[in-house]
Amino acid sequence: MFTNTGADSALQKIILTAVIVLVALNLRPILASVGPLLPAIQQDIALSFKLASLLTTLPVFAMGLFCLAGYKLAHRFGFNQIIIFSILMLVLAAGLRLWAYNASSLIITALLAGLGIALIQALMPMVIKSIYGAQHPKIMGLYITGIMAGAAISASLSPFIEAKYGWKMGLGSWSLLAILAFVAWMIFKPDARRFLVLEPDTSNTIATPGLWRNRRSWYLAIFFSLGSSGYVCVLAWLSPYAIEQGFTATQAGLMLGLLTAMEVVAGLVFPALSAKNIDRRLILYVLFVLQIIGFGGMAIRPDISLWLWSAIAGLGIGGIYPMAIIVSMDHHSDSMIAGKLAGFVQGVGAMIAAIAPWIAGWIRDSSESFSVAWILLAGLGIVGLIMATAFNPQRYNTIYSHNRS
Repeated sequence: MFTNTGADSALQKIILTAVIVLVALNLRPILASVGPLLPAIQQDIALSFKLASLLTTLPVFAMGLFCLAGYKLAHRFGFNQIIIFSILMLVLAAGLRLWAYNASSLIITALLAGLGIALIQALMPMVIKSIYGAQHPKIMGLYITGIMAGAAISASLSPFIEAKYGWKMGLGSWSLLAILAFVAWMIFKPDARRFLVLEPDTSNTIATPGLWRNRRSWYLAIFFSLGSSGYVCVLAWLSPYAIEQGFTATQAGLMLGLLTAMEVVAGLVFPALSAKNIDRRLILYVLFVLQIIGFGGMAIRPDISLWLWSAIAGLGIGGIYPMAIIVSMDHHSDSMIAGKLAGFVQGVGAMIAAIAPWIAGWIRDSSESFSVAWILLAGLGIVGLIMATAFNPQRYNTIYSHNRS
């Protein structure tokens, strides 16, 4: 167990970092494995694109909803107990897909996974900032990179598994990765007393209702939703779009794998670069421009190279996701309060972003093309570019001054 004491604390931090990344690897396979296998699934199960969108929309909404309750549940039942429960939900959700027989069974497993993912995402930023202090942007980058890598691996390998063992195995085999994370967390879990028994000074604590009333909290949540909308849409629809453009299911899975691999690169590079300067705006500008170019190219000129546009979009999306969380956590120096704010931002932001795959699916059923959806996502990139101008770190210390209890 990690205790952060003694001569071995540095080694313990390294081990815990590896375990955090392993847990992060399990937070997207339940979503990313569906898109490349959708044509195979639709051969056995009647699924319109709008109905198939629920396999992404509902778990992402659940992720947002339960993310908001993560801190309270951990405080009541215990930090590690909630993490253990959440990983078991991922094991169960993926494992049950081995016996999926209709759309309802797939949706139920997606909701179970959404619950597990939400609680982990609500608590992990608090863990990272508490343990790693000023180095938290780099560790957050590794954590987000783990999330993106899990999507890349599952999107790339699921079509190969499906080709040999069928789509149910392509979806359900990821329970093995979750079992590995469960064992690792049980062995190397951190001392939960660091987070839940020693409360921060109540004179410097933001009441949770204050986050709901604060304009900047909502601003950050909407900002987070812009990057998340692009992320969940490509998870759901890039592979089906590639197949419509003439690529095979295996190629489509590899293309989604390439996009998420670029997200991994961005998740490593941009948070590390941002650690040198608390003013993150220049990096945010670059990332949104990449998103605009990537989605614009997908919509207007897919014939040039869908691989190229996917890679560019992946760099933008993969950087915006962790940077939005980092910028949120920049707004308060206390790790517990910053963790609550990050949970609020991710929760509300995810619920907003959950609408995006459903809208894209509706557009596909109505127009028989995803092009309009990609144009709308490029438009969200322009909105994000404008919103990023508001993140002047010199103002962060006064943002929540009227919300202290």
